[in-house]
This record gives sequence, structure tokens and C-alpha cells, in this order.
Amino acid sequence: MDWRWDQAIRDLLLRCGTQARRMTASGFTVMEKGPADYVTTVDQALDREFTQHFRQWFPQDGLITEENPDSRHAYAQGSQRLWCIDPIDGTDDFVHHRPYYALMIGLLERYQPTAGWVYAPVLERMYWGGVGQGLYQQLPDHSITELPSKVPEPPSKWYCPLVIGDKDRQRYGAALTRLIPGVDFQSMGSFGLKVVEVIRGRALVYLYLNQRVKIWDTVGPLALAQAAGLTCCDLVGNPLRFDSGAVDVATLCHRQRILVGWPDALAKLLPLIQEAVQITEAV
Repeated sequence: MDWRWDQAIRDLLLRCGTQARRMTASGFTVMEKGPADYVTTVDQALDREFTQHFRQWFPQDGLITEENPDSRHAYAQGSQRLWCIDPIDGTDDFVHHRPYYALMIGLLERYQPTAGWVYAPVLERMYWGGVGQGLYQQLPDHSITELPSKVPEPPSKWYCPLVIGDKDRQRYGAALTRLIPGVDFQSMGSFGLKVVEVIRGRALVYLYLNQRVKIWDTVGPLALAQAAGLTCCDLVGNPLRFDSGAVDVATLCHRQRILVGWPDALAKLLPLIQEAVQITEAV
């Protein structure tokens, strides 16, 4: 990653975030792409904006965006560098005027996440960085500071905060509660903002178990997680992969279930999470 482009990318995110808020105020249309899979006219407009700039800035790189029908072809070409962009991450929160959606950009180099940007326009917070580059945040007063990655207290019978999506909580929450003492579930719309909660030490582990998440949802946030020293693995404990052996080429969904957490805590909790999934899916 040539970090000389960082400022331009952040400026684009700020402009697109302003555009999203303006379009929200003036009204937008919601359409269903598939079962429980929605897109808005705001997603489409921002997707075009991001696509225009990234094709101009990085003409030799592959470009994958959520609303671009050429994304599957771009992934299948096997480019050494792939920009993965989600114009609105957390569409349900966006549609219902909740603040926990984000605009996200990630860079995949040789199938490894190396840089990421996550911007929450309503919260007026941006997070960015990459492995070897550190982590940073822009606050609502526009000040820029390092993003502190805080190791939380280890899990105990009184304390075990986990981030989990609503669908996974509905399916696996009861078994997780029975097996993990002190479990406290947290959630918010955006995959990226959930990962940031773990980086900031507000949760021990983020679980994404339903295998519907796509690479434009994950590349940017997981680059931040790896820069923070978090473990990013699947339910077996294997490292997450982004090659065609682990990603469905037709949908760009991850085949692996995703866990992101602090290494010691995740090592302790992984057998219990595995048992909870096994019990639930055996029913």
C-alpha cells in the first residue's frame, strides 16, 4: 500500500458520508436484491462515486464493490491487489435511521488484508490503518489520534462480553449463554464497527457464524484487526483466507465462519463456542 493515497481516500470517505446523510434527509428508495438482502439508491450512488475515483487512482488494480456486477469477474481474474469497497455497511441500520452504519474500504494484497478504512458518518468517527502502519481515528471534533487497542479483562464467570449479530444471537445465543459464564451480548449494524468494538477492548470476541458475509464487508475491518494484534480465524481455529478456496466465487461470500478476538480470550472461549454451535446445529 502506498500510503500517500491515504489522505485522498479519507477525503473521499468524508464526502461520500456527507452525501449519504444528505440523501437520507431528502429520501431514498429501498429494493430487495434477494431474501433479506436489501439495497438502497444511496448504496448505488455511493458505489458509482467510489468506483469512479478508484478506477482513476488505481487503474492497474482490481476493484470489487458491493453494487458492481463486474466484481465477481474482477475477483476471478486473481489480481495481486484488490480494492474491496462497501458503500453502506449495515444497510438495515441505515434504512431504519440508526447510527451504526459505515462506509468501508479495504485493500487485499496477494489475498491478505493489508489496509482498511471504516467511516461512520452519523457518529462522525473514522478508523483506518494497516499492518505495520498503526491504527488511527478521526473524532467528531476532526482531531486525529492513534486508535488505542485496549486488551480487555480476561473472561470470568462474571465478565465475558461478546459481539454477535442479531441472526447469530437468535440461533446460537441460548447455547452460548448456557456454556459461557457471564456472557454479555453486544451488537450494532456494521461489521466494521463491530470489529472496532473488539479493538477498543469493549468486547473479547466478535462472532460471525452464518456464512453470509462477503469480502467487501471484511477486508478493511480485518486489516485493522490484524494491525491491532487480534486473532482472525474460523470456527476450527484456522486463519481466515481470501483466496478462491475459501471464498465462493459466484457470491464472494466467505465459506469460513469468522471469529475476531483477543488471542488469549479467544483461545479460552473457542472450545465453548464450538460446542455451542455443535449443540445448536444438532437439533
